[in-house]
Amino acid sequence: MTAGAGTSGAAKTPAAPRALQVSGDGSARAQYVEDLLGDPFAAGNPHGQQALLAADERREAPAATEELLHRFGLAAEFVPKALGGRLTGVEGLAQVLRPVFRRDVALGFGAGMTALFAASAVWTAGDERQRQDTARRLLGGGRLTILHREFAHANAILRGEYTARPAPGGGYVVDGRKEVVINADRADTFVSYVRTAPGDGPDSHSVFLLETGRLPAHAVHRLPRARTHGMRGAHYAGLELAHCPVPADALVGQVGQGVSLALRTFQVSRALVSGGALVGGMDSALRYAVRAVGESRRGLEPHGRRGRVLAGVFADLLACDSLAVAGLRLLDLAPEHALVPSAAVKYAVSALLHEDLDELAAVLGARGYDRGPTYGGFQKLVRDLPVAGLGHAGTADTQAVLVPHLRTLAHATWRGEAGHEAPAALFTPGAGDTALDFRRLDAEPRDPHHGCDGLLAALLGAAARLDGKRERGPRWAALADLARAFAAEVRRLAERCATLLGRPAAGALAPAAYVLVDRYCLLIAAASCLAVCENADPGAVDGGLLAEPDWALLALTRFGRRLGLEVPGLPDGLTRDLAARLVDRYRSGRSFDLYGMRLA
Repeated sequence: MTAGAGTSGAAKTPAAPRALQVSGDGSARAQYVEDLLGDPFAAGNPHGQQALLAADERREAPAATEELLHRFGLAAEFVPKALGGRLTGVEGLAQVLRPVFRRDVALGFGAGMTALFAASAVWTAGDERQRQDTARRLLGGGRLTILHREFAHANAILRGEYTARPAPGGGYVVDGRKEVVINADRADTFVSYVRTAPGDGPDSHSVFLLETGRLPAHAVHRLPRARTHGMRGAHYAGLELAHCPVPADALVGQVGQGVSLALRTFQVSRALVSGGALVGGMDSALRYAVRAVGESRRGLEPHGRRGRVLAGVFADLLACDSLAVAGLRLLDLAPEHALVPSAAVKYAVSALLHEDLDELAAVLGARGYDRGPTYGGFQKLVRDLPVAGLGHAGTADTQAVLVPHLRTLAHATWRGEAGHEAPAALFTPGAGDTALDFRRLDAEPRDPHHGCDGLLAALLGAAARLDGKRERGPRWAALADLARAFAAEVRRLAERCATLLGRPAAGALAPAAYVLVDRYCLLIAAASCLAVCENADPGAVDGGLLAEPDWALLALTRFGRRLGLEVPGLPDGLTRDLAARLVDRYRSGRSFDLYGMRLA
């Protein structure tokens, strides 16, 4: 038996791929992947919906598509350019991943993004040997996965943990078991968050780079695959380590840095889940609904009830992408300020798109339960997307970051002071190369003017500047009025935070604080909409949709209703016109996100 083998056999590293010739920035590589995977509804496409759904029914990964992505060198997207890969900025990486997530969320995680979640700790705090070895392993076709630490609000993916104690002759001895780990039966390297001290303090855990080839076979036991309701094609299995000796140089960073490293690297994970998996998956969900309405007896009627629903979800999708792209670009441009914004992005995008999925299910009706290749992908998305966001555990994780930050809101200088807006570069998708320096990620909130509070300041600034656009027409005037209402809500939120947290028993007011977090994240989403609209190119490929007020006005109207604001009626014809623009994108074969890329 080879080293690292367990009850279900050793993980085998696939042969190095015969690399396809790939070049260009993230946008160009995204288009390459889109064309490589082909039309998902074309008969006979081995990477189309028929093949992907059949693999899902068998609870298998789609082998042909995994091999194609292997040949493309998808793993190179997760390795920094300085180490021989293609990774520069995470915005570009999210673009490359979207064609995969639009087709199969489980494939996007199982064959791709999980490797970066694991490797991020090495890129952030690993020594040179660890960085080089991890890069070589990924580029050579190896698989990495992550063993999360246990959370109080845990689902099966996060439950269970490992402990380490110093070994008498040096190094460590690790014990523990987790039942549900993605790719546990296929990975050859595990980036593991391991308890090294009792209690729940910030120094309770450490990170180890566990390479199965360096561990004794008798101590590593791969457990059988777990059956999951969502992402059935992903390989979720278990891993048990029994008195496993681990060399001293497997420690990543310093002893006790595990919680800090989790806070630092989860910023990248949250942004990519939002900007890659959730937005990419919802793009496809909306496409199924547009197709269903078009094939119905009455056809696509932008002015009808279903047209209004589709227009609303389209506006929400653009709004969520505005927030997601701002979070991705902040990581690339100023990663030390991304801790709180990344949590807000994940929280808001997950909540909004979950609501939208319910609206689309109502539009699809019986087609939403179809398991065939035409509509079967929708019911798969309904199962897969909640797993992608980790459900309640993901919400609790982001709330744990956001609730303490509310304390700063009452004192932030955006309460009536000029300046300190987040820079326009955050709101210009695809505007030039950006690069994430993992070592600049911070586990503590920094100057708020560059983070979430800078986004709120951008809302105040945009609201003031929109007053000068009222003469452009009733839709611009309506957007200016609504932006002013949101600016007032920003100030009310600051006052409510000051009142709440000024009470002696503020620590016992968690439910009220969670309500404020909801409002906070909706305001940040509104800020991103207004900023993207303000900075968009009127001469863009789709007729300058993003530079027009319609989508932002509808998105903010929907946000305002969620906030309980008094929202005026929409100008005549706005929903109809936006639904028509959605139909135009559908018929011209373009994605529904900010990029509007050409689809295969």
